[in-house]
Amino acid sequence: MTFDRSIKIAPSILAADFANFGAECEAIEAQGADWVHVDVMDGHFVPNISFGPATCAAIRPHIKGVMDVHLMISPVDPYIDAFASAGADVITAHVEAGPHIHRTLQAIRAAGAKAGVALNPGTPAEAVAHLLDLTDLVCVMTVNPGFGGQKFIDMTDKIRTLRAMIGDRPVHIEIDGGVDVKTAPSVAQAGADVLVAGSAVFRGGSVSDPAPYGDNIRAIREAAAGVYV
Repeated sequence: MTFDRSIKIAPSILAADFANFGAECEAIEAQGADWVHVDVMDGHFVPNISFGPATCAAIRPHIKGVMDVHLMISPVDPYIDAFASAGADVITAHVEAGPHIHRTLQAIRAAGAKAGVALNPGTPAEAVAHLLDLTDLVCVMTVNPGFGGQKFIDMTDKIRTLRAMIGDRPVHIEIDGGVDVKTAPSVAQAGADVLVAGSAVFRGGSVSDPAPYGDNIRAIREAAAGVYV
């Protein structure tokens, strides 16, 4: 992964066809996705269960680019090596998921992955102030995590604060939750560069008809860049 601040669209496979994950990953990349975002939920830290390291390992051969794994689980540390071994390029843990997030970020980097830290809507930007030198990505949740398709929560002030805190460090700001053509401009303008989108990407398409995925990805990218179509 080479760092840059260009807008990256990271479709969340939580909104994909679960019976066709491999083909869905190939389809979204072919249609212009920059990263593939994998939402891991445990039914404990968040009120839903999705998938784990075995799924990540199964889809890894179908992903040419970045596999971005978002762990909405607690505890995190016992599972870091398994997700790294499954091929995760980025592993993101929640600052709220345990008492030793600093140690968790160290462990993620030690396992060979880029280290991300996620903030729930109720958690202030200042919670990561002393973590930025250990962090490759800060994920700002714009919904309360656990389910796809939720309404966007405005976190632009938090994003601006984070962008100022990050300064010239090579740290991505990722937005997860309710991203679409209407919300992408404000988060991009505030300083975000990785936009996770689930239903807004997969809506209207399928493995057998993937062209709508490309249309949706382009529309979000252009909206984020301030080009209204």
